[in-house]
Amino acid sequence: MQQRLTLITLGVRDLSRSLKFYEEGLGWKKSPDSQEAVAFFSLGGIVLSLFGWDSLAADANQSAESSGFRGITLAYNTRSREETDAVLQLAEKAGGKIVKPAEEVFWGGYSGYFTDPDGHLFEVAHNPFWEMNEQGQVLLP
Repeated sequence: MQQRLTLITLGVRDLSRSLKFYEEGLGWKKSPDSQEAVAFFSLGGIVLSLFGWDSLAADANQSAESSGFRGITLAYNTRSREETDAVLQLAEKAGGKIVKPAEEVFWGGYSGYFTDPDGHLFEVAHNPFWEMNEQGQVLLP
């Protein structure tokens, strides 16, 4: 596993309100890869994603109202399904807890989640629609 992150996802209560803040307030440009339920912003090699709070919790097999769910996930994108499985196994062997085994997901990729010893959620995902450079950075259009 390379020492890097590719995606930070913030669970938001109101996507329209958040988009207004980031686009109009901060002047950030949303990626054309964004969809109705999720927005992506390129941050110079890392992607910021805005996704509904409840949807993010469900995607990670967490309770949206649990005091343990913090409304944020960190992601490590891989180049293949096999690498996704290997990284999840490595995290578990290192003392992490698998909270969602890797599986095919609704957006066409393959992902799973683990928590570190303090409960921070990490998604490990293969997104066949995103290009990655040699350093493992996601290259959004």
